[in-house]
Amino acid sequence: MSVTQTPHPGEMPSDALAGSEAPRPDFVRLRERVERHILGQAGLVERLLIALLADGHLLVEGAPGLAKTKAVKALAAGLEGDFHRIQFTPDLLPADLTGTEIYRPQDGSFRFDKGPIFHNLLLADEVNRAPAKVQSALLEAMGERQVTVGRETYRLPELFLVMATQNPIEQEGTYPLPEAQLDRFLLHVRVDYPDLAAEKAILRLNRDEARAGGRSEEGPVLSQRAIFAARRAILDLYLSPDVEDYLVHLVLATRDPRALGGGLSGWLRFGASPRATLALDRCARARAWLAGRDYVSPEDVQDLAPDVLRHRVLLSYEAEAEGRAADEYVRELLALVPVP
Repeated sequence: MSVTQTPHPGEMPSDALAGSEAPRPDFVRLRERVERHILGQAGLVERLLIALLADGHLLVEGAPGLAKTKAVKALAAGLEGDFHRIQFTPDLLPADLTGTEIYRPQDGSFRFDKGPIFHNLLLADEVNRAPAKVQSALLEAMGERQVTVGRETYRLPELFLVMATQNPIEQEGTYPLPEAQLDRFLLHVRVDYPDLAAEKAILRLNRDEARAGGRSEEGPVLSQRAIFAARRAILDLYLSPDVEDYLVHLVLATRDPRALGGGLSGWLRFGASPRATLALDRCARARAWLAGRDYVSPEDVQDLAPDVLRHRVLLSYEAEAEGRAADEYVRELLALVPVP
């Protein structure tokens, strides 16, 4: 049982509260609006906002029909910025994402025609239906916020977020994402089926939307300026040394779990990189900020650990043969690493 430790006022930066309060009402309004259209998926909506706050990319996995695409589109509709959706298919080419150079015969020069990746928000729908060559076109963009074509490098917009959906890899016509591609995603969120009450509410909402003709007059409620201000604010949240040590020990335990015991040492092929430590820190801060707190608790770290680590942990062949999964490994780590 973990205990939340409230920091003393003298331990926090003097501007932590002032900086963290300013743009929060806009995020609250956006969250409420998205949840009106996406029922039974409150966890997914929260993860979308956390990815936006933590300046990272999001991978959402679930069976078809679970409102993955609709949730991303609902979020994008509430933001100030350009949005583009691209459907990943087996015949997609890298240039279909990045753009291509077009020859101009009138002066013998080439002009670069930018692709959809140059929008603020890119929905990569069913990203694992395209082969690895196309997925690799996202690597530079997601990691370095730029695209190189030929000898020229083009910067992406300051607000740039890839939200990708994928179907479970067991389904026909899907390709497993390469490890390097997976590591570029801040979070890997799994979406499950709604419960009975949510399913009935979805049914009624669908009828109401059909009567309205599917039209919506709602405009953006969150400006880019507010997003950047919130990203600065979460960096001011207080993170106690004990919680910081807990966060780092969790990631280190994915690389060498022998000290923890519990028989986990035979499960592992590769653990999470320092990128996971940075991601877990940013996401825990974002969750605390959305909850209205000015400090990070162990519960914030525990709640985000599965989504931050599941796609960064590679299990051994023996563990896979025994039917183990990365989620099970992360659960064991959370049970074994001492909580401050």
